[in-house]
Parts: sequence; structure tokens; C-alpha cells
Amino acid sequence: MIKKSIFMMGLSLAITMLASENLFGQLSVPAPSPTITVKQGFATSNIELSYSRPSVRGRVVFGDLVPYDKVWRTGANGATTIYFGEEVSVGGKKLPKGKYGLLTIPGKSEWTVILSKDTTVTSPADYKQENDAVRMKIKPVKLPAMVETFSIEIANVRTKGDGCDIRIVWERTMISFTVTADIDTKIMAQIDESMKGDKKPYYQAARYYYENKKDLRKALEWADEAVKARPDAYWIILLKARIQFDLGDYDGCIATANQSKEKAKADQNDDYVKMNDKLIADAQKLQLKKK
Repeated sequence: MIKKSIFMMGLSLAITMLASENLFGQLSVPAPSPTITVKQGFATSNIELSYSRPSVRGRVVFGDLVPYDKVWRTGANGATTIYFGEEVSVGGKKLPKGKYGLLTIPGKSEWTVILSKDTTVTSPADYKQENDAVRMKIKPVKLPAMVETFSIEIANVRTKGDGCDIRIVWERTMISFTVTADIDTKIMAQIDESMKGDKKPYYQAARYYYENKKDLRKALEWADEAVKARPDAYWIILLKARIQFDLGDYDGCIATANQSKEKAKADQNDDYVKMNDKLIADAQKLQLKKK
């Protein structure tokens, strides 16, 4: 009877609570530390960050809310993770494609940044150093202005796509580390393989060779083929003119740039008209110097 009575009381309480929730409804309120996922195209794939963003809210953060010399999940709520879509190098060490836990140990004058094979660490008790994939020391930078909400940024993505910086910023503190990828080897292999096929990526290959200062004569050969395939594509013709400029063929550059300019005019693309005008002017100056 006693057990039955306790059961009935519990059941009654549960029904009362459920009825109360239905009676008063639910509120949608902002999370105090909202979760964010950031995805950035990088190298030939992506970097993806997932973390929660606490705010200062008048508190002292480092050395108080976030203690010095203890493992921090580098955010709030769950574990902070970083995903690399291909092999990268961090802190001088190669990391295979995959997801890693992003942990830090803040210090007054130096931080330890850890990329861990364990993506579930949320407290110092969960952390095991043997799971470290990368461990590096970084000097924090003092910021001139307060940053209210914690942020991890993917910054300074290099023009060539082979490097970027991961910045951790909060309160008046910033730390940063660099991620690099060896994409040149991959792309050169792709070009070599693609040129054996029926559909040859002449424009892309010529552009890559031009932008990365490879064999410019080979780049010009491919640009010629790309122009033959698409004779009205003024952006391809402009690439050919730029290659001619770098090869010192200023007469050829001017003639080709004028072709690109006329086709850009017909398409009412003022940006390409301006780019061609500038290239023509630069070629004419160097042409006069040669004479």
C-alpha cells in the first residue's frame, strides 16, 4: 500500500507539472552562450569551427571566470571542435584530415593551444594529454578595445589558398595560430592528370601557372587553346594578355588586351574595360623604355 501510495503521488505530481506547462506555455529566450558553426573554404576543401559564444557581461574573464593554468574548453557549454577537410600543418606538425578538439590553457604571459584527437573534452577532468595531436605555446596579444562576445575567427586566408590564421578573441585578449596546406603538389598533379583526358582545363591550368609564376610559355600555350575554345570570353583573352605582359611581349599584350577590351565593351562590362586599359597603359610604358 505504501509503495502504491508513493507511486500515485509521483504520478499525480507529474500530471500536475505537465498540466502546469500546458497551462502557461513555453518561452523562446536567447541562449546566454549561443552556439555557432563557421565554415570557410580553404585550400581544396574547408575548415569548419563549432563552438559556443559566452559574453563578458561585466565579469573579469581571464584569471577569474576562466582560470589561469587550467585546461579550458575554449568556449562555453559543449566541446569546441575544428574540422580540416584535408591534410594541414599546424605548429610545424602535419595533421590528417578530420575533426579535432580545440583546447587551450590560458596563462598570464603565455597560452598553450591544443588540438586533441578527443573531440568531447569539456572540463579539465576529461582532458588526457596522450590524446594531443598538436600542442604549442603562444604569446597573447592585448587588444586596445573590449571584445564583449567570445569569438574564434578564420582570418587572413591567403590569396593562394595555402594558409590562414585561427584567432581566438575575447575580453582584451587575442591569440592566433597559423594553418597551412600543401596545395601546390595536389593541383600540379591534378593538372598533369587532367591534361591526359579528353576535356582539358586549359583556362584553369593557364591561370594557375600564371598566378603561381610557373612555366609562363606553357601557360600561354594553354591560354591560346582556351581562347580558341571560347573566342568571346574576354576574361580568358585578358589572362592571355597578362601572360604576354609577364613574358615581355608588350606588342602582343597590347593587341590581345585591345581584343579583350572590345569584347568587354560589347558586353557592357566596365570593370574589364578598365582592367584592359590599365594593362595596355602599363605595357605601353615598358614598350617605350625598351626603345
